[in-house]
Amino acid sequence: MHYRKLGNSGLKISEIALGAWLTYGDAVEEDLTRDCIAAALEHGVNFIDLADIYAYGEAERLVGKIIKDLGVRRQDLVISSKAWWRMSDAINDAGLSRKHIMESVHNSLRRLGTDYLDLFFCHRYDPETPIEEVVRAIDDLIHQGKVLYWGTSMWSAAQIEEAVGAAQALRAYTPRTEQARYNMLDRAIEAEVLPVAAKHGIGVIAYSPLAFGVLSGKYNDGIPGDSRAARVTWLDMDLTEETLNKVRALAPIAADLGLTSAQLALAWVLRRPEISAVITGASKVSHIVSNVKATGVVLPPDVLETIEAILSGD
Repeated sequence: MHYRKLGNSGLKISEIALGAWLTYGDAVEEDLTRDCIAAALEHGVNFIDLADIYAYGEAERLVGKIIKDLGVRRQDLVISSKAWWRMSDAINDAGLSRKHIMESVHNSLRRLGTDYLDLFFCHRYDPETPIEEVVRAIDDLIHQGKVLYWGTSMWSAAQIEEAVGAAQALRAYTPRTEQARYNMLDRAIEAEVLPVAAKHGIGVIAYSPLAFGVLSGKYNDGIPGDSRAARVTWLDMDLTEETLNKVRALAPIAADLGLTSAQLALAWVLRRPEISAVITGASKVSHIVSNVKATGVVLPPDVLETIEAILSGD
């Protein structure tokens, strides 16, 4: 496993991270979740990405239990969580108010059975809460030792600039990471977010690097009965014939490099120096074993040019 620094911080995280969104505590049974986490750790993954909203806290509870059962040293892991999404009907149980941030972090720590989060993300921007309130709340949590680093998730470049500016003005800890959707089919962050991240030494963590599995090639010949697309309808937007033709055209490039389509897609995201890690989901141990092989892969310039031509439709 290769490791990268989180932006210009001193923290090192595995290039391939394990995420719990849409899987652990929900769609994947406990024994299989344990096997996946054990396999990830065995292959050098040290970063596990969570959020309070994932299975409404059940993902955190289950991952915390499994980590304890496996006997893993807490200090060997980088564990994240997030807050913003509504967790109940209570009026204050959502957003980024000081009250909700404090209570969300404490609830996450309780579910995980740990004393601190390595990373805490503001899961979305909250226009109803002054940014100074957000920054001060997180800064207090950092001084209390309950959060080590903080960041944003799905914030625009302007919103990230606002957070950095407020933290600097308050002499508080500045955000060190942004978690954003980034893959071959969704490159929106290249125009503004990546340059702002580089400017401020913020490490970008990419989620959905396989576009919910589309870039793995498993939908090239139809929708498998056990796939996510067979269970949900919102993937239809990513399963157009135009998109699938691009994915099909990428397959021989991957094969020539001795890679799977999924490994090629992960390596392509990791080609950017602003990226600190890619978050991968896994409902099978074989997914873990395959995904980790993308670490350290360097794509030659001519291959990148060919990929660019395919993605742009040239």
